[in-house]
Amino acid sequence: MKAEFDCDGILHPKAIEGLKLFNEGKFFEAHEELETAWRDETGEIRNLYQGILQVAVTYLHITRGNYEGAVKVYGRSLKWLKDWPDVCRGIFVKKFRDDAEAAMKELGTLGKENIGKFNKSHFKQIVWNEKRKWICDRCGSEMYEKNCKVSCPNCGNRFDCSDLNIYFD
Repeated sequence: MKAEFDCDGILHPKAIEGLKLFNEGKFFEAHEELETAWRDETGEIRNLYQGILQVAVTYLHITRGNYEGAVKVYGRSLKWLKDWPDVCRGIFVKKFRDDAEAAMKELGTLGKENIGKFNKSHFKQIVWNEKRKWICDRCGSEMYEKNCKVSCPNCGNRFDCSDLNIYFD
């Protein structure tokens, strides 16, 4: 895997939504958004999305009391997450891997019989720096955000953050 070569881009908008949902503990919904990003991408980054969405499914299994499902899906996620650098496209991948591993160690300590005692505080949030990049549709220059206004320094084209659904949905 050449993961290190695919980390300079920006996150797919559906991946961003998936990360937000993951952090809200909405693991099924996070999986759905990340799967959309995975399907839309063509580069290696899709493998990172695959790994994250599988951890979301792992956590969903834990919340539903499915010990075997959690262990099985987590095992699958490892192959998608193992080769990525510590940070990729702003996602703190190493921390994510370490947090998921700690949650699974806790699950292993509890065992199948006590999965209902799993403390959800072991589900740590994904840490990332959301860096969006906009290119002006009028002149092709990179645009910049300040106070929820995105502006082109070259031609003056502007839009509000509330208009972002035009660009990211």
